[in-house]
Formats: sequence, C-alpha cells, structure tokens
Amino acid sequence: MSIVRKVKAVERLFAQLQVEQIEFQKKTGLGCLPGCGKCCHKSDIHATVLEFLPLAMHYFMNDVALDVLQKLREDKSPVCNLLTLYVQGQSGGLCGNYTYRGLICRIFGFSAMKNKHGLLSMITCGEIKQNMRNEFENAEKNINNGLKIPLTSDYYRQLSNIDPILGEKTYPINEAVARAIEEVLHYYAYRPKPKPHRITLRKTA
Repeated sequence: MSIVRKVKAVERLFAQLQVEQIEFQKKTGLGCLPGCGKCCHKSDIHATVLEFLPLAMHYFMNDVALDVLQKLREDKSPVCNLLTLYVQGQSGGLCGNYTYRGLICRIFGFSAMKNKHGLLSMITCGEIKQNMRNEFENAEKNINNGLKIPLTSDYYRQLSNIDPILGEKTYPINEAVARAIEEVLHYYAYRPKPKPHRITLRKTA
C-alpha cells in the first residue's frame, strides 16, 4: 500500500471516530473544558508512527518536514513538541496542529475499555470527572445499558490493520512524530513529490 493510501485510510478512521464521539457527546453532555489542554502536558504519552502519518505528510507537502524533524531531534522534552514548536507564549497548552493530531489525542476522554468484569469503563480525565460529575456518572451507567461509545481497543485494532508494522508498536509521542516524518521522507527519497490535487488531506476536527 502506498503511503498516500495509508494516510487516507488513517484519516477515514479518524473521521469515523469523530462521528461516533460527536454523537456520544451530544447524548451525554460531556465535553472538554474550554482552554484546558492538561492532558497534552503529560510526559508519558505514547503513540504509534501510523497515527501521525497524516501530520508528517502535511509537513512534507508544506516543505517543513526537515525543519520540524530537526527540532524534534534537538528537543529532549518528554512533553508533546506540538505545544512548543508552534504555540509558544499561549496559555492552556492548546495543540499547535490540532487538525492532524494522532489517534491517542483524539480518542482519550471520550472512549471506553472493558474492565476485568467485562463492564465498560470510560477512559477520560480527572477534569471531566470532577467538573462534570453528574454527566460522567450518567455516561458510565448508560454505556453499560446500550449507549454507544468508541472502544479504544477497536480503534487501535483498525489502525493496526492498515499497517501492522507502523500501527502496533508505540513510542514516546515526539519519537512517534519524528519516525512518521522519517517514514514519509524515506518514501519520497527516490519518488517525485505528489501533486497537491492528488493528496488532498481530510481535515477532521
């Protein structure tokens, strides 16, 4: 599968997730707190290379891939580099390239996993649990009574099906982004750069 087809497959997966999450949020009243971004400041976020291929392709098509890769390699901070490369001086830790964020960034907060008893448990943050307690507790109850919620394991399985090598192993988030950029650069090392109209990237919110 060509790298363009992989990128588009990942973006279709992101679009599918977006539809499910919007529906879940409408039915539960849950949502991220305005200007929060605390989850982005965690130093232990791991991700796959594949989920950041759309971001890497975006950088490549805009002729900044090498520059971003160099900055990623020079910056040893464990915190996501998207917070510092493009939004220095802003408060709240908002993402510097939200449109092309990875699966881990999209699925956290509004997804679930099965616990050891076979019951669904929401994967969300302390801010939502504390500030939207009633909505959270109702959602926790309702997802075990038929309310549809994205399952983290399902989405990572679908991601891995696109490319088992790039979609399974995880790395610290900055390393995953760097490897994704390298993947794109290596692919096009001896291939012509695609025309922009041949690779219109999907802009999922």
